[in-house]
Amino acid sequence: MPTTWTRTPEEFHKIYTANTDAFYRLGGSSMARELDEFMTKCALNLWSRGGGITQRHVDMANQIYSRNQPQPKWMLWSLTSSICEGEVFLPPVFYWNLAESDAKRGTETSRTFIRMLTNILLYLAAVDDEVSYEEAAYITECTDKLNAICDTTGVRKSKEPLNPLEFVTSGEPSFMEKSKLQTQTTGGGDGKESGEEKKEPVEKPNFDELMGQLEDLVGLEEVKRDIKNLINLMKVRKLREQNDLPVPPMSLHMVFLGNPGTGKTTVARILSGLYAAIGVLEKGQLVEVDRSGLVAGYVGQTALKTQEVIKKALGGVLFIDEAYSLSSGGENDFGREAIETILKAMEDHRDELIVIVAGYTGPMEKFINSNPGLESRFNKYFYFPDYNGEQLMAIFRGKCEKNGYKLTEEADKAATAMFTELYENRSENFGNGRDVRNCFEDMIVNQSNRVAKMEKPTKEDLMTVLPEDLEGEEETQEEEEKQPEPAEKTKKEKENKDE
Repeated sequence: MPTTWTRTPEEFHKIYTANTDAFYRLGGSSMARELDEFMTKCALNLWSRGGGITQRHVDMANQIYSRNQPQPKWMLWSLTSSICEGEVFLPPVFYWNLAESDAKRGTETSRTFIRMLTNILLYLAAVDDEVSYEEAAYITECTDKLNAICDTTGVRKSKEPLNPLEFVTSGEPSFMEKSKLQTQTTGGGDGKESGEEKKEPVEKPNFDELMGQLEDLVGLEEVKRDIKNLINLMKVRKLREQNDLPVPPMSLHMVFLGNPGTGKTTVARILSGLYAAIGVLEKGQLVEVDRSGLVAGYVGQTALKTQEVIKKALGGVLFIDEAYSLSSGGENDFGREAIETILKAMEDHRDELIVIVAGYTGPMEKFINSNPGLESRFNKYFYFPDYNGEQLMAIFRGKCEKNGYKLTEEADKAATAMFTELYENRSENFGNGRDVRNCFEDMIVNQSNRVAKMEKPTKEDLMTVLPEDLEGEEETQEEEEKQPEPAEKTKKEKENKDE
């Protein structure tokens, strides 16, 4: 019997946006991109349990996007390939954070999310006019795992979602099961080779382009030299392996030391791409997290949360910012559970995972010394010094050129003086490149306010930056207060005084 959950792709998109809009009113729209990605993964896993993949599945997949988010562009071959590579369901990191926030505030947004997920997946299961038992079982598995997080974190009870098993209309074998049977009956052996042929090769990053990006970074000469030495070392190691020569064991995990805004994340991203380009890593993606992305609020949950992050980083680099915060909470802090999970992953996935920990120099040294496992695995240290005034100005000029702004000679001198003073009077909260970005954004606002007052600004006006565009609002007000009063007003006051 056909299901009543069948909808056209256009109707489904309206349902999807209505559900997500209602959820964002409670949970905030900042997680829209992550939620859409998560929903897409759930759809792929769900359809692997259905009867087959058709163009209707493609049309529905292209409707899984929230309001103001980009629309996907799936094709039948790419969707089928991705479904064949389906993964075990793991709750996303944002859901852990959502549940923990609910527990603290006494709200139930995470329970609302489960109801929304159930509804959307039932519509997706019905794309072929049937809801199979395996599809319903998968939806139940998803909701059970999410409910378990709510229960362990202490989220209050709420209205229960629909029971997917009540809407089953078909017991047909799943798409994956039928694929296995077809492989076996066509003389393809165990099907392993066939599955490997379907897997698309990962496109390698462009080595020369990444090296150019490294060279273009302002300052960091010692870091650049060390990165080049490391890349040359890894190239030779790969050549020795190819020629059946012994290669001594070597740890590639690193510690980046320095203040905020000194380019640590940028260098980590370039390095991960370079490693992929020369074949050290398979993919070369950078997964960036801090303590909040690894640590949960209850015993046993941190390991699961950390494992999900590690899974995303396999084949690339896991970059942990302010890593010292994982060991700053004492013996009973859950951060230690995250550390132990990461150390185990570094051992279990030594050929497919590189971990970079980063943060202020002093706290990071204490962090590494806090655990013998950390000391033994992290033996490469990169120091990122503060940018001086000249380097800060070079970064600022680069931002102006990239975004179509031209500094006048006077503005260039004013900016140079500003960044020199910023560096010489820096405090412990000095933001380096972040401070430059803030100054650049302030300049854009000031310049826009000035140009907006012009009756017919030219292209040159839109590009030109004057010294006053670099001044803060308070400085501008002070200058206005110092301006001489209009001559007409002064003359009238003089006449009144004479009378």
